[in-house]
Amino acid sequence: MAIDSPVDMSLWQGRTDPEPDSDRWHQRIQPLTDEAVPGCVLIGFESDAGVARNQGRTGAAEGPDALRRALAPLAWHHTAPAYDAGNVRCMDDALEAAQQTLADRVASLLTAGHLPIVLGGGHEVAYASWSGLAQFFTQTEPVHEGSGSEESVPRIGIINLDAHFDLRAPAHVHSSGTPFAQIAGQCQAQGWPFRYACLGVSRAANTQGLFKRAAELGTLIREDHEINTLRLEAVIRDMQRFMARCDHLYLSIDLDVLPAAEAPGVSAPASHGVSLALIESLIEAVRDSGKLRLVDVAELNPRLDIDNRTARAAARLIHTLTLNN
Repeated sequence: MAIDSPVDMSLWQGRTDPEPDSDRWHQRIQPLTDEAVPGCVLIGFESDAGVARNQGRTGAAEGPDALRRALAPLAWHHTAPAYDAGNVRCMDDALEAAQQTLADRVASLLTAGHLPIVLGGGHEVAYASWSGLAQFFTQTEPVHEGSGSEESVPRIGIINLDAHFDLRAPAHVHSSGTPFAQIAGQCQAQGWPFRYACLGVSRAANTQGLFKRAAELGTLIREDHEINTLRLEAVIRDMQRFMARCDHLYLSIDLDVLPAAEAPGVSAPASHGVSLALIESLIEAVRDSGKLRLVDVAELNPRLDIDNRTARAAARLIHTLTLNN
């Protein structure tokens, strides 16, 4: 069972300054209505089911509201409006029903011209996010794949900032470890290309089998130790070549890509990770491509956070993503 939770604007609180042009997020965000002009829309996915199935530490269901509280006091530097669309809540183990509910909501937001930003929840949110995007594109005019190709399919690139591939075989159970394998299967069934980039991967946290599977799928892989100050420009060029082959981008951010010192509040903290400053540069490259259609931020677990470090880092990334809006 999945429940659509109403918008709770009481979460949006912060200081109010008397000087002109001093607004903060809590002063500008509005509840989403049917008449809303296009902007970015935050929608939460309260789910621990996928993490529990993956034998991880639960608590990410509390992440969406914690992220809103962290975002509320940040300074407002945007031109387009921002909206809150409430949460989709996964009850007990009813993951698939909750994923479908979120997918329907995402498709509706895309149809209305919004940029959906989904707040997780475990990384099982990715399959729900993608399903909404796929649902949207099956209802709209597709994009031609390749010059002169008779096949008409959307050219969507998935960029996953993550310590894990999340390509585990979904044959027995769907979880926070299977979403991109599920997406690859859905793309194959629909005759769509699976264009996947996973940046920040930890070799210590992914088996040889997962690296082999990622290679078979043609994944753009950059490991955590490869993303550093000296190599950053080369990594961004690799991303830009990947993005050039796509017309639309879906960005998924698993907060366990950050080092444990910067993001302790996740199910599986990273012993190495990629620093917030470097992740922010990668995100800016995606944002500035002009092709970003959908974002989700996963694995914020307030129960495990220290001094709201992880929530603050996630809020900073959302703030950066929306600066050009």
